[in-house]
Amino acid sequence: MKTHNVLIDTKDEKGLVYKISKLFFEHDLNIISNNEFVDKENEKFFMRTVISGLVKEEQLYKELRELLGENANIRIALPEKKNIILMVTKESHCLGDILIRYEAGELHANILAVISNYDELGSLVEKFDIPYYHISHDGLDREAHEKQITEKLKSYKDLDLIVLAKYMRILTPSFVDTFSEKIINIHHSFLPAFIGANPYKQAFRRGVKIIGATAHFVNNDLDEGPIITQNTINVDHSFNWKEMQRAGRDVEKIVLSSALKFALEDRIFVYDNKTVIL
Repeated sequence: MKTHNVLIDTKDEKGLVYKISKLFFEHDLNIISNNEFVDKENEKFFMRTVISGLVKEEQLYKELRELLGENANIRIALPEKKNIILMVTKESHCLGDILIRYEAGELHANILAVISNYDELGSLVEKFDIPYYHISHDGLDREAHEKQITEKLKSYKDLDLIVLAKYMRILTPSFVDTFSEKIINIHHSFLPAFIGANPYKQAFRRGVKIIGATAHFVNNDLDEGPIITQNTINVDHSFNWKEMQRAGRDVEKIVLSSALKFALEDRIFVYDNKTVIL
């Protein structure tokens, strides 16, 4: 029997788990796993259920809608591989990590292509038999460059996610809106924060003791989209800036791959510029 992932978020009220489970039972569906969360402050209920059986998706969706009302968000999805495209610039660590996981069968995804504004990483990508598109930004303003990228992305009809694996250009609001909640980004996180050229040199000069990374969905506030995963590692006075950089790249790889895994498994709810992961 095929399994389906059912994701529901709605206004919290008494008896929701019972009502939804009863409906699954009436459809002769077996619950394989179930997770719920209630945001008490906002009276918001979240539920992710994996069901098996003969799922009549349209009928099940219709009855869930009747049960929960028009304001509920309901998603019924087959756990099929999602189609993703990676965007990169020159840094290879996140890209290489994803490609190796993909080659090893660890990613529940189809990598359709890699797009870059430079050609440096083409030889790496070609080793994995994945199309690599070099779309240079030379001589183009941001809008004209993004138009070419958008055309390439839209040539893939069933694109589910865009992963910015250290794509080092700020995206325009138009691009972000076109692919709303489909773009995952990774960036370093320091305490305190450092911006501009070579943040690791700045961190070294300040004697930073913690290096971290944040993976998030992209919105129109730079690096302020809904956070999916974060992690930190400790460093100390014995690290020079290059060692800090290597440590930072390691944590970036782990955080990005974790965020991608959650997205590929339909575990992420986005609301109020935050995420709930079940």
